[in-house]
Amino acid sequence: MKTNRLIYYLVLLISIPLSADGIDASINAAIQPITNILASFIFYEYTIFSTPMPLIVLWLIGGAIFFTFYFNFLNLRGFKHAFKLLRGDFAKPGNEGELSHFQALSTAVSGTVGIGNIAGVAIVISIGGPGATFWLIIAGLLGMSTKFAECVAGVMFRKVNPDGSISGGPMYYLEAGLRQKNLSWLAKPMGLFYALAIVIGCLGIGNMFQSNQAFQQFIYMTGGDSSYFVDKGWLFGSILAGIVGLVIIGGIKSIARVTSKLVPFMTITYVVGALVVVIMNADKVPWALSAIFNEAFDPTAMGGGMLGIMILGFQRAAFSNEAGIGSAAIAHATVKTSEPVSEGYVGLMEPFIDTVVICTLTALVILTTVYDPAMANEGIQGIALTSMAFSSTLSWSVIPLSFIALLFAFSTILSWSYYGLKGWTYIIGESSIAENIFKVFFCIFIAIGCMVNLSAVLDFSDALIFLVALPNILGLYVLAPMIKKELLNYQKRLQSGEIQNYRETND
Repeated sequence: MKTNRLIYYLVLLISIPLSADGIDASINAAIQPITNILASFIFYEYTIFSTPMPLIVLWLIGGAIFFTFYFNFLNLRGFKHAFKLLRGDFAKPGNEGELSHFQALSTAVSGTVGIGNIAGVAIVISIGGPGATFWLIIAGLLGMSTKFAECVAGVMFRKVNPDGSISGGPMYYLEAGLRQKNLSWLAKPMGLFYALAIVIGCLGIGNMFQSNQAFQQFIYMTGGDSSYFVDKGWLFGSILAGIVGLVIIGGIKSIARVTSKLVPFMTITYVVGALVVVIMNADKVPWALSAIFNEAFDPTAMGGGMLGIMILGFQRAAFSNEAGIGSAAIAHATVKTSEPVSEGYVGLMEPFIDTVVICTLTALVILTTVYDPAMANEGIQGIALTSMAFSSTLSWSVIPLSFIALLFAFSTILSWSYYGLKGWTYIIGESSIAENIFKVFFCIFIAIGCMVNLSAVLDFSDALIFLVALPNILGLYVLAPMIKKELLNYQKRLQSGEIQNYRETND
């Protein structure tokens, strides 16, 4: 009865158009002090050669470098096998799990490919110049190794529920893995901390921010400031919440059915569009490639010289593919397999698609069209710069690009709803009632995100999401020997033929 009354009041709350600045200001004022403390800790900057280095970026990149060497550059050697797994070559009927390798990857990619791939890269280039792209690519390649470790651990320590559903992710491998390493005193607290952070964080970065951006794109598509819907955030948010609710009510299988169709469509459409722009400006490609490489090592380059643009590139890649945060392992853990390493190979592809392919193409579009070193002082940043780059060659591309950006936001909401749900059920316990309560709350926050400007809440969420990288990577360091042992055993059985390629066998 109390739950029903709470839901009633929350639904009543979102039905009121919250246009008054006072509500936003009051909430921001209450949250801002907490946000400032958390952000000052997690995004603390240490100055190296007169260049500020956020320590969280150093932590993420340090982990990526370690795992790249520890797994003997598997991030570069594992492509062929990853493609075979995605194709279903090693899919053995009857394996525990809920999703195919392709569905698990699509769900995880939908959570990372978003507005940042369109807007974030433009900001980095406008500040750091072409050279930042080189370090973005390098960081993306390194992040593949961290993602491998997360996905293997996610499957190794996942929990199979009585109904056959799967619960997995950092909270599970932190708890179970640390117990196996005789660190029981640390196991449950780290699992609970991660779960709580992902629940709160998902409501911001994976929910309100995305719905707000989707609404802004919709306004742009329907006339900008003169759009009929400019003051109808509550209406757009309610409709978006309803659509998301229809998808997530069916659980991870329903989410995967949507993302496995949406992600290929979005990705291919954006990649093809970007390639068309780059090809139509082919005469500028040699200069762009030369500028990317040369300015990456130029001590006088804009953005603080070589070290400054290296940091910018690394930071954008870390924030883009989320390698080290562990969120994607929650989706990857649901795969139908008895071989944890197989999903590690599949997970390698996620940062490659998100950062190396999409972010790099965005950079090339900008560099071969509208890039000018002076733009750093002109205030043209984010998605406006990317839109300008596309429209300079394809005048009709702005609306389709806005539509793709809207879909990016929508798909991200779907994936993060599942990440938050699994954090919630880890804390509360697995039950249909607990799941439905979270789904209602999640949909309510979608509508709120379109109606209010809670900048402090979003900043708090953002900082909290990156805070979980501290226990996650620390846990992966502890579990690294177990993961490597699993990898070597898998590779040995793969070479001996013990692990069968069912496509080749049937042929």
